[in-house]
Amino acid sequence: MSHTATLNRRIIDGLYSEALVLADEVRAAFDLSGRLDEAGRDDDAARIALSCEALRTMTRMMQAIAWLLNHRAYFAGDLSDFQLRRYGRLVPDHPGGDPAKVALLELHLRELIAETERFYARLLRLDRGWREAEPHFPSAIERLRERIAQSAAR
Repeated sequence: MSHTATLNRRIIDGLYSEALVLADEVRAAFDLSGRLDEAGRDDDAARIALSCEALRTMTRMMQAIAWLLNHRAYFAGDLSDFQLRRYGRLVPDHPGGDPAKVALLELHLRELIAETERFYARLLRLDRGWREAEPHFPSAIERLRERIAQSAAR
């Protein structure tokens, strides 16, 4: 039996701190200023892999941080429940690393990419659980359809 924990300020703050540390590790690991030269001038595939995976991994972390910032704003009273549900969504099908490209990278970069993917998957599970556990609020369109149906029934 699975039980979804209710999201609260303490959980979000802990995840936010973890995300900042992980994003800083990603930034430092993928610092492209010297890495592209290390990949070698003749190895275009490795240079492309490094660039692509750096962008994909940093984007994943920035989306995670944005999601966490939205939840922090909600707990601070700066966002309503409606605003959080509408704008505080994670991309559910964010692409993982391309296995062919990731295989060209150094071991510590591959491990870091996998760590960011696991972190993002954790946030997705929390988001899904939170959205399923909370009552559904009808959208404006659903409310309008209900009003039209009620008017037509009279």
